[in-house]
Amino acid sequence: MMGWTFFLILAGLEIGLGVWTLAKQKERILWKRNRLVVSGIQWGLIALILLLPVGNKGLRFAGCFVILSIRLIIAGVRFLLRNRSKKQGASRTGRTIAATLLACILLWISLIPAYVFTGYEGLPTTGKHKVGMVSAILTDESRLEEFEQDGSYREVPLYVYYPEAPTEKAPIVFFSHGAFGYYQSNSSTFMELASHGYVVISMDHPYHSFFTKDTEGKTILVNPEFIQSALRIGNAEDGDIPEEEIFQTTREWMKLRMDDMSFVIDEVRRQGAEFAEQGVAEADGKETTGSDEGTADNANDFGPAWYVKSDADAQTLKKVLSCVDVDKIGLMGHSLGGATSVTVGRQKSNVVDLVIDLDGTMLGEQLSYEKGEYQYPAEAYPVPLLAVNNEHHQMELEKYGALYVNGAVLANAKDAGYTYFEGSDHMNFTDLPLFSPFLASKLGTGSIDAKQCVEDMNDIILHFCDCHLKEAGAAQAQK
Repeated sequence: MMGWTFFLILAGLEIGLGVWTLAKQKERILWKRNRLVVSGIQWGLIALILLLPVGNKGLRFAGCFVILSIRLIIAGVRFLLRNRSKKQGASRTGRTIAATLLACILLWISLIPAYVFTGYEGLPTTGKHKVGMVSAILTDESRLEEFEQDGSYREVPLYVYYPEAPTEKAPIVFFSHGAFGYYQSNSSTFMELASHGYVVISMDHPYHSFFTKDTEGKTILVNPEFIQSALRIGNAEDGDIPEEEIFQTTREWMKLRMDDMSFVIDEVRRQGAEFAEQGVAEADGKETTGSDEGTADNANDFGPAWYVKSDADAQTLKKVLSCVDVDKIGLMGHSLGGATSVTVGRQKSNVVDLVIDLDGTMLGEQLSYEKGEYQYPAEAYPVPLLAVNNEHHQMELEKYGALYVNGAVLANAKDAGYTYFEGSDHMNFTDLPLFSPFLASKLGTGSIDAKQCVEDMNDIILHFCDCHLKEAGAAQAQK
């Protein structure tokens, strides 16, 4: 709403200048003066908006600020170089109308981020801890990057949300985003958990992530073929694509993501145990040398898999990993990330204490497709499992029961529960509807209040984690 209101004000000034020029102004010097005045007013308005301490406006209005700044400079230069000519061209009327229309179009384009995004800055946390964040990149030298042909190894970026000044060992929750999502997809959830004493590690899956960066600082965008394949399968009606093809395609997705998550869990547990054994005092007492920019294999005692951008980040990360409880681990993800968490939880049931699936179809639990049917594991799911579904997903679960993979897993689990939100859709279990209602609506949001849905979901997740990672009572998630 703010973006449209601001556009109407700016466009109104442009139209007013155009009408005034056509009706009253005969000398170009007067038009140049008025152009400068209008540009100054427009620039002052955008500067005022950016200075007001309300919401996150940088992303939304930065482009408009740049455009208006350039126009103000041009108007100022033209006015300073003015001449006294009173010549009025025959096509002056046409030029004025065209300039007004082009200015309005330019302003509309520059304000697109203001229409698409809100001023969302996260939800308030309810825990006692302040929350920090530090990042790193892990390199898995046992795997080549399959999306490249240069022989490089697979890299997995990590973003670690942690409680500042923790008073006890912190359980760890690993998070995997959905298809062409990114690590901040559920930042409100990470912040809420961290404020209650958890360390949350959100990972990117390069080429499945909307965008991320590698150890050289290069931006990696989502793979176009993955987008096409995911949209094709996601939008297919029954029978449009052979089930054998769907199974083989999704199996490749799952392998990549499960290998990423398994590798990250192993490295974090190993490094955390090593730092804990050294002791926080010893870790803090070591001096570092070299420049601020470093790689993990030669800085701050990290193993060869770790890349940490600076010595300051490395010291922070060491403190965090020294305080984690490597024997208290939860896995969580949205959509394809939820599916990843479920199967990795089964594979690593000896170290994983809970799994939370946020509206994901548990594709990794499909072992094969034979004679028109999917085959699922015979063994009971071994880890406490919580499934959080949108309304339509829940109806599918209840309609098909154990014939649907999620129904089969939940029915054959030692400790499983599920819940759903009436009026919700797939993206309601991320922060995207709060950050960009427009984009979220294109990917699927329901009639439910987006903010209330996320807050209630975070409460459920926190309760489930407290029950199984802090042994704070019994879980009560149900339909």
